[in-house]
Amino acid sequence: MQENLVSRWYFGGLSSSAAACFTHPLDLIKVHLQTQQEVRMGMIGMTVNVVRREGYLALYTGLSASLCRQMTYSLSRFAIYETIRDKLNRKNKGVLPFYQKILLGAFGGFTGGFIGTPADLVNVRMQNDIKLPVELRRNYAHVLDGLLRVWREEGMKKLFSGATMASARGALVSVGQLSCYDQSKQLVLATGYLADNTLTHFLSSVFAGGCAIILCQPLDVIKTRLMSSKVEYKSVFHCLTETAKLGPRAFYKGLVPAAVRLIPHTVLTYMVLEKLKQHFGKVVVT
Repeated sequence: MQENLVSRWYFGGLSSSAAACFTHPLDLIKVHLQTQQEVRMGMIGMTVNVVRREGYLALYTGLSASLCRQMTYSLSRFAIYETIRDKLNRKNKGVLPFYQKILLGAFGGFTGGFIGTPADLVNVRMQNDIKLPVELRRNYAHVLDGLLRVWREEGMKKLFSGATMASARGALVSVGQLSCYDQSKQLVLATGYLADNTLTHFLSSVFAGGCAIILCQPLDVIKTRLMSSKVEYKSVFHCLTETAKLGPRAFYKGLVPAAVRLIPHTVLTYMVLEKLKQHFGKVVVT
C-alpha cells in the first residue's frame, strides 16, 4: 500500500488565477498588438503608449474578466485532465502513455475553452477598450457588467462568439501545458538526477509553456480578432482570410509578449499548483 498526494479538482483554477494576477499586463499588451490592423508598434512601444495615454493602472484593465476566465476555462480543463488522469493511473497501476495524455489534454482544453468563452470575450473587449476612441468604447465596469450587457444588447449567442477558436486554442494550449508538463516531469524524474522538487517543476513548466505558445499562437490571433471586432468579420473563415491578406507574420502578431506572458504564466501556475498539492492535496492509497 502506498499513499500519494493528488490535486483537488479546483486547484488548477486557483493556481491559474494567482498566475494571472502577475501576468495580466502582458496579456493586455498582447491583445493590443494582435488587434492592430497593421504592424505599427512592438511590445515596448505599445506598453509605453498605453501607460502614456491611460496611466499605469490601465495595464490591469479587465483583470476581473481575466480572473473569471481562469475560474471557468482553466478550472474546467485542469479538473477534467487531472481527475481523469489520476483515476486511469490508479486503474492501470501506472502512468498514462504520452498519446493518451495528449488526447486527454485536448479534450479537457476544448471543453474548458468553450465554458470560458463568455468571460474570455469580455476580457478581450475590456482590454481592447482603452485603445479605442472614447465614443466607441464599451466601458464595461467589471466582468459581470460586461456579461450582462452583452446578453441584453447582443443576445446570448454573442456571448459565445469565437467559441470555436477559443475551444480549439484551449485544446492546443492544454496539450502544450498539461500533457507536456506531465511528460517532461516524468522524463526528468526518470533520469534520477533530480527529485520531485521546485527545480523539476520549474524546468518542466518552462518546457510546457514553450510547447503551448508554438501550438496556439495562430489560433490565439484569430480568436482575439473575432472577439474584439464589432462588424468587421462575418465568420471564422472570413477572419482567417482577412488576416492572411496581411501576410504570414500576421498570425504571429504579439508572439513575443504572448511568449513572455504564457511561459511565466505556465511556470507560476504549476509552482502554485504543486505547492497547493503538497500542502492541501488529497491523499490517495494505491
